[in-house]
Amino acid sequence: MICSVKQSGLASSNPLIEKTQPLKHQRSLLFSFSKPPINVFCKSSVKPLYISSIKELGFSLKLRNRRNVIECKAHEDDSIETKPAASQKVKISIYFATWWALSVIFNIYNKKVLNAFPYPWFSSVLSLATSSLFMFISWATRIVEPPSSTDFHFWKSLFPVAVAHTIGHVAATVSMANVAVSFTHIIKSGEPACSVLLSRFLLGETFPTGVYLSLIPIIGGCALSALTDLNFNMIGFSGAMISNLAFVFRNIFSKKGMKGKSISGMNYYACLSIMSFLILTPFAIAVEGPQMWAAGWQNALTQIGPNFLW
Repeated sequence: MICSVKQSGLASSNPLIEKTQPLKHQRSLLFSFSKPPINVFCKSSVKPLYISSIKELGFSLKLRNRRNVIECKAHEDDSIETKPAASQKVKISIYFATWWALSVIFNIYNKKVLNAFPYPWFSSVLSLATSSLFMFISWATRIVEPPSSTDFHFWKSLFPVAVAHTIGHVAATVSMANVAVSFTHIIKSGEPACSVLLSRFLLGETFPTGVYLSLIPIIGGCALSALTDLNFNMIGFSGAMISNLAFVFRNIFSKKGMKGKSISGMNYYACLSIMSFLILTPFAIAVEGPQMWAAGWQNALTQIGPNFLW
């Protein structure tokens, strides 16, 4: 909230008058100073600010001791109500619904791709490359303003976050390649428990008792699903758990290393995807390699035909 009180140029001059001036002239000047015109300008992002009373204190006939003190009492206009938060809640709800719908679509098509082309490292590289390309196009066309503060220190702080993000992304894809998508996400639902426990022991953060009690059904549900699943696969289970731990470390590194960095959330995730793509590509080539990808591609075309996009 910004409020300014502006006086005229005459009122802002020095109130002290030299002794060599006549008293009559001094008194005339004194009375001209008694009620200076005041202009009030108020700006507020929520409510305007009004001056309710102005009075002059410390009046004295001795000009050398005379002081002008203006006392301003401000109050907000109660007739103007603040903007309701309902629209903001609706906006956040739309974001959550969009994220959930796109996540479901991604998981379904990712599983279809892995069934026909069982190379999770290549699939992980492809998804990171696609997101990076999308952001480059958005920056070039100014759909999204590119980040302006990506210096060497920024990329240095982002590197451990990108390493953890890369491990978590690949581990989740490896898990989905070996087990059902539902099983992978049941295990990944235990990520909040990993986050609370690691934050407690690594960062020293404490949480209310209710938070710890809420972890009991989460951990119990994940354990029950893992033990009773008929198609249990250790690689799939391990991949989901490694993904949980990696994403928790990603959040911890991001909280510690990226504190104070002025960058939007979209640009931050874009830079994270770009660095993860650069980290993952040589490992994907070493683990699977172009020869395996070429053979797998031919096999996939033989199985599903030309409609490989759908």
